[in-house]
Amino acid sequence: MELFIIFISVIILIVFLFIFYIIVERAVREGINNSVIGRYLEEKHGIKEPQGDEDLYDDTFKGE
Repeated sequence: MELFIIFISVIILIVFLFIFYIIVERAVREGINNSVIGRYLEEKHGIKEPQGDEDLYDDTFKGE
C-alpha cells in the first residue's frame, strides 16, 4: 500500500511539473515576442521563430 501511494505521488508530481513547464515556456515565448526588443528584431532583421525542426538542419556540420 505504501508503494502505491508513493507511485501515485510521483505521477502527480510529474504531471504538475509538466503543466508548470508548459505555462512557463508559453509565458517566456510570448513575453519575448511581445516585448519592444522582440518586435524590433522581427521588423528590422526579419528574425522569425523556427518552424518545426529547421533549426536542427543548419549548415553548421556539413563539413564533417
